[in-house]
Amino acid sequence: MLVKTIILIVLLGVFDISYAKKGFGSSEQEWGFVNVRPKAHMFWWLYYTTADVPTYYEKPLVIWLQGGPGASSTGYGNFEEIGPLDRNLKNRNYTWVKDYNVLFIDNPVGSGFSYTTSSAALAKNNQQIASDLLVCIENFLEQFPRFAQVPTYITSESYGGKMAAEFAYIWYKAQKSGSIRSNLKGVGLGDSWISPIDSVLTWAPFLLQTGMVDTQGYQTIMKSANQTRAAVEAEEWELATELWSMTESIILNMTNNIDFYNILYKTKPSYNLASQVLNNRIGDDGSLEVSTIEDLILEKLMNFGVKKALRLNSTWGEQSSEVFYALLGDFMKPVIDTVELLLNETDINVFVYNGQLDLIVDTPGTLLWVEKLKWKNDFNWKRASRKPVVVNNIIEGYVKASGNFKMYWINRAGHMVPTDNPAGTAAMLKDLTSDAQD
Repeated sequence: MLVKTIILIVLLGVFDISYAKKGFGSSEQEWGFVNVRPKAHMFWWLYYTTADVPTYYEKPLVIWLQGGPGASSTGYGNFEEIGPLDRNLKNRNYTWVKDYNVLFIDNPVGSGFSYTTSSAALAKNNQQIASDLLVCIENFLEQFPRFAQVPTYITSESYGGKMAAEFAYIWYKAQKSGSIRSNLKGVGLGDSWISPIDSVLTWAPFLLQTGMVDTQGYQTIMKSANQTRAAVEAEEWELATELWSMTESIILNMTNNIDFYNILYKTKPSYNLASQVLNNRIGDDGSLEVSTIEDLILEKLMNFGVKKALRLNSTWGEQSSEVFYALLGDFMKPVIDTVELLLNETDINVFVYNGQLDLIVDTPGTLLWVEKLKWKNDFNWKRASRKPVVVNNIIEGYVKASGNFKMYWINRAGHMVPTDNPAGTAAMLKDLTSDAQD
């Protein structure tokens, strides 16, 4: 009788039995591919939380979407920012896995280990990307149905925020209609490419005010930025992307190689910036940049250690450039209207957060599009008081809130907010997931 009782308890899930695969590193993991469309295969990698809880499902599920488009969540987000190990395979003190189940998705198809068997299958617009992500999460929840009840949050960075906004909206609609059984409760848009032209038009003032250029440099950059604006207003989207890239190049020349991800990062002067194109990779913002020792370490880690441990056949990063070029016509298009839909038609938490030292998606540009939002509580939000975010008696940033919307200014952080200020990021993430018990 005792044996039968124990069997029944286990079957009912009172005891949490882990059947996770042996992955890369010591934590419990799952991973796999989803055929989201014909010839289009999306890769995901789940890290179960290491929190001291009776069952994994007592902690929220946090999804991470990288930028680019073409950068890899399983590579950059995981080993450079929030995963349990860094690129040198040392334990990270501030890993999100300590408090959350974390799901990295290589998207769009062609990013990271995701791949297509035909260039025609690469995503051409943000709507296709979101649709692919919805198919991916539907498949994931079919394989792991216990996560359907777990409070789930999408987090993102850079171009990943543009994708996250669309993904969150169509997922919410599917959840409300009952076509997907899930518990999506929030989305975090980090240093996000929501309104590209607002970023471009604030580069020159931001650089002038921080002493990175003089008046002459400001005027030169502003001239190129205004040409970019003219292309956007004419809806000449590929030309706008070309002019955006040209404006970046002008900034690099004017500053002699400033770091677009954090204006205070130490950089070496470059005396022949044009030659950089000969040895480039896709950056987190989709731009061409010189491969560094750190990049090569990560690429070797992914294509040897990780690929072998997870028994994968695709080559990490092989199609990253193709992903970016397939989206040239969509790159500079804004998605402010999608954020408005999230605020007006859903009840999920919508958080915007930005590092004060970021250049590529600078805080002044982010604030511009946020204050353009037309939604039911915009009057109250604009007049709400901004409060400090205090961690261990240190001000790590500021927050302004109204209804289900909050904006976080994160101090001492650039584009990669979790890396530069993990304490401030943790406070924001704890707030985003605070309704997990509701």
